[in-house]
Order: sequence, then structure tokens, then C-alpha cells
Amino acid sequence: MQASTHLIKGNLEVKISKRRDLSCFREFKERKSTLTRNLCIRRGSICSGLSSGAVSMGAELARARDNVETVARSLIKFRSVKGGDVEDLAPINPHETSTGTVLPFVGVACLGAILFGYHLGVVNGALDYLSKDLGIAQNAVMQGWVVSTLLAAAAVGSFTGGALADKFGRTRTFQLDAIPLIIGAVLTAIAQNVQTMIIGRLLAGIGIGITSAIVPLYISEISPTDIRGALGSVNQLFICIGILAALVAGLPLSRSPVWWRGMFGLAVIPSILLALGMTYSPESPRWLFQQGKISEAEKSIGTLYGKERVPEVMYELRTAGQGSTEPEAGWIDLFSKRYWKVVSVGAALFFFQQFAGINAVVYYSTAVFRSAGIASDVAASALVGASNVFGTVIASSLMDRQGRKSLLITSFSGMGASMLLLSLSFTWKVLAPYSGILAVVGTVLYVLSFSLGAGPVPALLLPEIFASRIRAKAVALSLCMHWISNFVIGLYFLSVVDKFGISVVYLVFAAVCLLAVLFMAGNVVETKGRSLEEIELALNPTT
Repeated sequence: MQASTHLIKGNLEVKISKRRDLSCFREFKERKSTLTRNLCIRRGSICSGLSSGAVSMGAELARARDNVETVARSLIKFRSVKGGDVEDLAPINPHETSTGTVLPFVGVACLGAILFGYHLGVVNGALDYLSKDLGIAQNAVMQGWVVSTLLAAAAVGSFTGGALADKFGRTRTFQLDAIPLIIGAVLTAIAQNVQTMIIGRLLAGIGIGITSAIVPLYISEISPTDIRGALGSVNQLFICIGILAALVAGLPLSRSPVWWRGMFGLAVIPSILLALGMTYSPESPRWLFQQGKISEAEKSIGTLYGKERVPEVMYELRTAGQGSTEPEAGWIDLFSKRYWKVVSVGAALFFFQQFAGINAVVYYSTAVFRSAGIASDVAASALVGASNVFGTVIASSLMDRQGRKSLLITSFSGMGASMLLLSLSFTWKVLAPYSGILAVVGTVLYVLSFSLGAGPVPALLLPEIFASRIRAKAVALSLCMHWISNFVIGLYFLSVVDKFGISVVYLVFAAVCLLAVLFMAGNVVETKGRSLEEIELALNPTT
């Protein structure tokens, strides 16, 4: 009985809101007719609504024309929505700068991205020191598990993150995610044996896996269309900042070997701030609308974009069919004929991202830079990290101008060329005198190319191309592919290099980049300047 009452109440709120929007439409129509009559010109004479003077007439015409254009942009065209009992209305997206307060909430969500990068990078500088303290200095296998446990657990976390976000909402999932992040950071900081360290890394991995799924999802769902690309790329930028923060945190290790515990413990601070910040952050309007919480969705829209944009955004949600009679998708639905193509594109984006060799390049960069005469591990890592941050900053400024697809193609093309250069620098005798400098140039260009597109775009593009009813689960599935690929590369890269040589491995990476370019050109759709609802209708017209 309570469920039926809730459903009836939700439907009543939707119908009342629709009547209000229809009333607005009639008002706009009347205003347009009035203005058009005032502009009518009959046989060279102007109707009495305008001044007879030539100068005055021109000014009045200009003002009236502007008013008509304003009304026309505000008019809503009729569009039928499958599954509805009345014709819904789809707004013309104004592409105007938001007057709401989106940025602070994007910043809170990006604390999760910082934790993502920090936990990935913190073990690099600390591994030798913690290995001595925990008695595994001579055990390369256990050292490998200390590193790789995080990646394996992150795959599990990313897979469950979508289900949690669908069930509890985006902001509540962030708060729940802070629990394994905090406990994991504490356990790794106080670990007295390798078992405790691995458990801590396991919990931290689950935490960053969930974060990797819900940070881009939340940002894409609360960002205005005209700046969604720039805000979405901020996620990758803060991941890079997190990695750099871990490298900087490791600087005192040479003077204080036990500082590795402090490095792991520092991760507690952003974890607590994330939980507290999400207490005051608005829930995703799209998720609220999908749950039938119409009044809460309107309140969230008012907080994010300003109260004046509530009717417009609510119209977009209705037009896309969110909150319709279709039930929330299950995991099996992702593999149905209706969604399989777009889901496979999402998984392929992260497959190509990882098997194009980004983590392998980072893992091998120290040796490459040493061959060029740079002996400092910190300097080598900092150079790669700085290239990553620099490229991501450029990408954020280009995302909404150049488009996602063109950046992906440009990025993988540059990565492939850089990999070919790296491979040739190790094999061609004619290049032997310049092998060191070519290795440095190739590595930096590769990382720079990666950060321009292959790094930031997939996490931004996924929430854009997936239909609302599968969005959270499809993003989680794609990110699971990311973490599994990352785990495989991290676990077997050095063994493959020992068997086949670095030049052959880099050549294979170059071939993967070429395949990625061909795949992107034929299968990825451009989403620049289109609302999530417009993209959903284009890709899933039967939704």
C-alpha cells in the first residue's frame, strides 16, 4: 500500500509539473504572437505599435526582433516520449553560463580523484623503505603483491561502485566510500607485517575503485552542458595532482626512512574531507528524478544552476524519459542487443587506454631516463608527472572546443608515433648516438599525448554516451576493464620485457595505438555541446 501511494504521489507531481510547463508554453506563444503583430509591415506602412520616424522605427524594430528571438529560444517544441501518456516537451538548450554554484561541488568530488592518484603513486617512493621494515626486501613476489593488490581490489570496487550509486545515490556512496579509504590508509600506516599492509592496500583499492566510478559520473550529471567537457577533464587533472602529491610527499624519505608511514597516513585527511564535503553537496538531479523524487530534484537543480533554470532542466529530464515507466536496468541488460554496442565502446576505450602502454611507460621511465644520464629517480618521475599535468590542463581548455572524438584520435596518434620513436631508438644503429635523448623525448611526448585525450576523455565520455537507466552500471563495468587491464600490465610487463625486449614491447604498443585510432574513428560519437538527454535520445531512440 505504501509503495502504491508513493508511486501515485510521484506520478501526480510529474503531471502537475507538466501542466505548469504547458501553461508556460502557452504564455510564450501568446507573447510571440503579440510581438509578431507589432512587427507586421503592410505595403511599406508600419503598424501603429511602432514609431513613424525612420530612426525610431529602426530602434524599435531591433528591440522587438531581439524580444522575438528571446521568446523563440525559450519556446519548447513538442516531442512524444515512448512510454508516456501525454506528449512531453523538449527544451531548446540555451548553452548559457550557469549562475548556480557547481564548481564547489565538483571540487569536493575531485578529492576522490586526488585519492585515486595518491594511492597509485604513494607506493613508488615508499616501496624500498617499507620492504626493509616489513622484512620483504629480498622478496620481489611479495613486493609485487603490495603494489598489485591495490589494482585488483580497485577492479572489484569499480564494479560495485555503480550498483551502490544506483541504490543509495551519488553523494551517499561517496560518504560510504570514505570508510574503506580511511581504514585502508590507517592500516597501511601502522602495518607491522606484510599481511596488514596487504589488507590495508586491499581496502584502499576498493575505495579508489568506487571513487573511479562515481567521480566522473557525479561530475557529468551535475555539470552544465556548455562546460561539462572542461569540468569532466578536471577529474583526470586531479588524478595527476594526486600522483604528484605522492611524489612530493616522498621527498623526506632520504633523510627519514620511517617517513613512509606518514606518507600512507596522509591519505586519511582528504578521505575525511570527502565524507564531510558530500554532506553539504546536492544529490544528482538526474538520479533524484529517476527515483521519482521530483521536489528534491528541483531543489538540487536550484542549488546547482539557479532557480530560474529549474523548469528548463526538468524538461530535459522528462524528454529523455528519465523517471519513465521503464525499470532500472540490471547487469544482464548491459549485454542486451539494445545496449551492447555502446557498452562495448565504453569497455574498449579503457582497454585501448591501458594496453597502449601508459603504465608500462611510467614503470620503465626511470631506466629510460637513466640511459640518458639522469640518475635521479625523483627527477625522472617528476618530469613524467609534470608532462601529464601540463597536457591535462591543455586538454581541459580544448575539450569543449575541439570535441572528445578528435582529441582521442589526436592523442592515440601521438602516442603511437612516440612509441615507434622509442622502439626505434633502442634498435636502429644509426640512432645509437642519440638513443638517450630520443628516449627522453619519446617518453615525454608519449605522456603528453596521453594526457591530451586518452587520459581524460574516456572517464568523461562514458557517462555521456550511456543511457540514464544503465549509466552507473555501465560506467562501473567499463572501469572494471580499466583496472583488470592495469593489473595485467603491472603484473606481467617486466616479465614480457625480459623475454622479448623493450623494443618489441614498445612496437606492440604502437600497433595497439594504431588500432585504437581506427576504432575511435569508426565507433565513437561526438558529444561536444550536447546535453546528456540529447545524447541519450540520439544513441537510444527507443529509450
